[in-house]
Amino acid sequence: MKVNALDHINIVAADLDQTARFYADLFGLDRRDAPSPLTAQDAQWMCDSEGRPILHINSATCPRPFDRVVIEGPTGAIHHIALNCSGYTAMLARIDARKMDRTLNTVESAGLRQIFVKDPNEILLELNFFAE
Repeated sequence: MKVNALDHINIVAADLDQTARFYADLFGLDRRDAPSPLTAQDAQWMCDSEGRPILHINSATCPRPFDRVVIEGPTGAIHHIALNCSGYTAMLARIDARKMDRTLNTVESAGLRQIFVKDPNEILLELNFFAE
């Protein structure tokens, strides 16, 4: 048995539409309705260029087979989500055009440049750009 890859991240959003628009607009992810029995008002799936739903965005009232108590704070127990990205200059321009707060970091020993931003739910996103 082995883990092949990260399948998706699920975000419970106070404003489903705003959150879906954020990920579509900033990252160019394709917004799709989740499969039934969920509805467009319950959940949106954000797909990468290969059509893989890498982000599942749920409304607060979305039915789910497993619910849990969220640890206090805006993002529960999640500190950040790291995304392996390409196109550092273009992404930085998109973030700056939207006047978003951001933090830049470089890890020279790994050939890595990073951009840190928050989504509308205060989830910290670590955008990693290797060898760019």
